[in-house]
Amino acid sequence: MALQRQLLATAVVSALAVWSVSAAAQTASAAAPAQPVQPALQPIVVTATPFASEEDVQVLTPAKVIAGDELRNKLGNSLGDTLSSELGVSASAFGAGASRPIIRGMEGPRVMILQNGMGVSDVSTVSNDHAVATEAATARQIEILRGPAALLYGSGAIGGLVNVVNDRIPTELVGKPTGTVEGRYGSVDGEKNGSFSLDTSAGQIGLHVDGNYRDTDNYKIPGNAKQGDGSTASGRLPNSFTHETSGGVGASYITNWGYVGLSASTLDDHYGIPTAEKSFIDLHQSRYDIDTLVNNPFAGIEKFRFKFGYTDYTHTEKEQSGNPATVFKNRVLQTRWELTHAPLAGWHGTFGVQTEQGNYSALSATSGASELTPPTRSSSFAGFLVEERQFGQVLASTGLRAESVSRRPDGASNLPGRDFSLLSWSAGALWAFQPGYGLGLTYSLAQRAPTVEELYSNGPHESTATFDIGNNQLKKETSHNIELTLQKTEGLVRWKGNLFRNKVNNYIYGRTNGQVDDGGNPDPAGEFTQRFWSQGDATIRGAEAEVTYNWNGQGMSGRVFADTSRGTLDDLGNLPLQPATRYGVELGYKTGPWASGVKVLRAQKQDRLASFETYETPSYTQLDANLSYTQKLNGVKLTWFALARNLLNQDIRLSTSVLKESVPLGGRNFIVGVRSSF
Repeated sequence: MALQRQLLATAVVSALAVWSVSAAAQTASAAAPAQPVQPALQPIVVTATPFASEEDVQVLTPAKVIAGDELRNKLGNSLGDTLSSELGVSASAFGAGASRPIIRGMEGPRVMILQNGMGVSDVSTVSNDHAVATEAATARQIEILRGPAALLYGSGAIGGLVNVVNDRIPTELVGKPTGTVEGRYGSVDGEKNGSFSLDTSAGQIGLHVDGNYRDTDNYKIPGNAKQGDGSTASGRLPNSFTHETSGGVGASYITNWGYVGLSASTLDDHYGIPTAEKSFIDLHQSRYDIDTLVNNPFAGIEKFRFKFGYTDYTHTEKEQSGNPATVFKNRVLQTRWELTHAPLAGWHGTFGVQTEQGNYSALSATSGASELTPPTRSSSFAGFLVEERQFGQVLASTGLRAESVSRRPDGASNLPGRDFSLLSWSAGALWAFQPGYGLGLTYSLAQRAPTVEELYSNGPHESTATFDIGNNQLKKETSHNIELTLQKTEGLVRWKGNLFRNKVNNYIYGRTNGQVDDGGNPDPAGEFTQRFWSQGDATIRGAEAEVTYNWNGQGMSGRVFADTSRGTLDDLGNLPLQPATRYGVELGYKTGPWASGVKVLRAQKQDRLASFETYETPSYTQLDANLSYTQKLNGVKLTWFALARNLLNQDIRLSTSVLKESVPLGGRNFIVGVRSSF
């Protein structure tokens, strides 16, 4: 009840503040009403950066934006699957239902997932079997960020962030209804996927609605579940089905001083866990958001923005029989206040405040007792600032975030509460030594508080077959990251290269230690692997490179790319679940209504294992292709497309998956579909 009262109070205070600011701005502005505008082609803009910069100038905050046909061609059953071929990004690959992005060897709570600039507030950071509660099929674009701007969204962005933008809250009026509808079918799992998005306006009210439906069977695999083990499953991977539906609506009042809008959405996900236990998860999330932008509210302030979000998340882990085992709940309230000031002594910047309050628990479905993690209240309060200034040919950027985090487990648990004071900052510069060329150097220090599960876990986790034991004395993580970037951003031939080194003090990781029974007692035949949350100093270093020719242009285009990283625990060997070194080439051809492409990705053998890992993932070659034809029919743009994935039917196992030994990726897959836009 305390959270609900706080939610109501925050909403009332926020609404009054926004109303007063917007009213002041409206009085000061011209009285002419806003006119509907026709949609126009715009440059790809990274919305999660403080200045909404274009993708090509993201050097101090290295970014990748996936949108349009590129996003549709890469779309997978999960967010991790969709992004897994991007530079420096791999996936946790816990079957088809749950796969989270891993950035430069950083996973879980070190990679923040946002939806329209606000945290998704699911429990996917808790365990690899938990799905990310956002849907890429209805997204306009997906942004990948690292560096100074990423740190402004929380200590959970220590490794970077992914922002899924679905424009659920309209920010501009459209002259006539616009939208997209898509349907697709996949052969490897019998995928049936339909999605739509619609925007319209009525006077000064912008309206949005979207939805998605996906249903898949157990997916086909090239050989056996365990490579070379004929006693394990073949043909199809048992318990790898998925069934997901999502939908959202939004409305905004849009005028010449800005806009104020709200949205509501729901997501239901039912998917299998492809382990020997054959458990499955039923997930439900309801989400409510408010977003307000006021232009020129005060002298010296260019923009004021307020965001509010409330998420009610529940998922139940069920045994093969259908009996519920553990219920995970997470109720989170977030607010974010941002002000962008006019240039001051040459510096242009954004500052603000972010708050978050949440209740999290993992309880027995039958007794209600603490099954894995006791009910825990968490809260955080943070202030942030980012500034940039041009010094001749050098663009300088600096950022700062101070944050206070508290964890308060239920009194019946007899576990101590913890408080953490976090300070993160960054500084960098870009030297444009020639038109279209840039040399950048950034240094950042980021701190992260241990999560609830890292501090207080103590019980069996059915889906991962682990008995997790937290450590309530864990210290905060501190990351020291330095990155050198060189790139060319103009002309037919473009390229970029990144070198990075990340030194992390008090790195938190799961250390396994033999088999136990469901009470945590040592048992060589026990069904659970004991896992302790431990700490040690770690170093992650690596490189990324990409060269493109006429990328996304008419005629021939090409791309060559490679990435590699290595993580080690000081004096303790390699970090677990580190990505393999990869390289590849991609060719495309566009002429008139036709577009085609082919990509070859080669991943090397990953034998740099942690001391408690035993399985070396073999090398593989992944061959993908795409073909599409676009036509206009009665004012509607129709795109017929065919996608082919893993054409060589390779047995692909990702070194970043905890199930790499027993769960390969899907075999050869042909996807056909049609997409309309109007």
